[in-house]
Amino acid sequence: MSYAIETFHLSKNYGNGRGCQDVTLRIPAGEAFGFLGPNGAGKSTIVKMLVGLATPTDGKALLFGEPAGSVEARRRIGYLPELFRYPGWLSGEEVLQFHGKLCGMKGPVLKSRINQLLDEVGIGQRGRDRIKGYSKGMQQRLGLACALLTDPDIVFLDEPASALDPVGRHEVRELLQRLRKEGKTIFLNSHLLEDVEQLCDHVALLNNGRILADGQVSEVLRATSARWRFRVGGITPELLDWLRERMIVPVDMVPWQDGSVPEWGENWLEAELADDEQVGYMNRLLIDQGVTLYETHKVKSSLDEWFLQAVSGLEHRGENR
Repeated sequence: MSYAIETFHLSKNYGNGRGCQDVTLRIPAGEAFGFLGPNGAGKSTIVKMLVGLATPTDGKALLFGEPAGSVEARRRIGYLPELFRYPGWLSGEEVLQFHGKLCGMKGPVLKSRINQLLDEVGIGQRGRDRIKGYSKGMQQRLGLACALLTDPDIVFLDEPASALDPVGRHEVRELLQRLRKEGKTIFLNSHLLEDVEQLCDHVALLNNGRILADGQVSEVLRATSARWRFRVGGITPELLDWLRERMIVPVDMVPWQDGSVPEWGENWLEAELADDEQVGYMNRLLIDQGVTLYETHKVKSSLDEWFLQAVSGLEHRGENR
């Protein structure tokens, strides 16, 4: 298997308890990778070492087999940092021209690429406007265009949709999905776990500078999908207590969307069940007791749930330490 990104016991010690320790990752070429963690976990530190902006205290990182930070590695990457600023007196086109020339691009090739990217990220003709008139979302789109300018093999994105509205997030997600289909490797550092869930193949969770958990997104979601809901009619307090005793698991009534608890009659029940056999057993108990069973379904899991379960009860360095 060809790996786009490999880290071996990668560590960065800033002397103040921050940074990261002993991070080992292998990300196959063409995969979309989601990097998650609380604020201050060390995610941006690792990204900076991978793109060559910070030097490891220990360990090493390779991009397509080349040392991170080397000229050979940098030629194959695009990078959108979380915090960036462009001079307000420049137009979007001028920013892209400047970046392109720094990378050795020029002439009709650069002009064509700029026009293509301005359309793809949703800026279009506004690329001729001064950046001082751009919204935060427009600036975020311009930053993404800069990261993609050289048609890189690996794209490092640090919170690429943080300033975008739902429409903008959807458009950026579609663009990244196209890049993945083209065989690009995407390293996505984001707090928007819904975007990571829909885009990424693999995720890793960092806490206090160390990898806490990792896995394929499909496996993570499957492992956390243990909640089931049952829409029933005719349930009573006595039957609910009896059901809890027979199932030996928590069985709760689900409040309506306004937060109120429904009256006894037609209700939603929710239970933590280990497997399909338990689901079938609960269905049978409800029917045997004369309860009308309208619907049974598994509650859709999410990375938010996995994230919260993984960090529950742990200390976090946070932003102020």
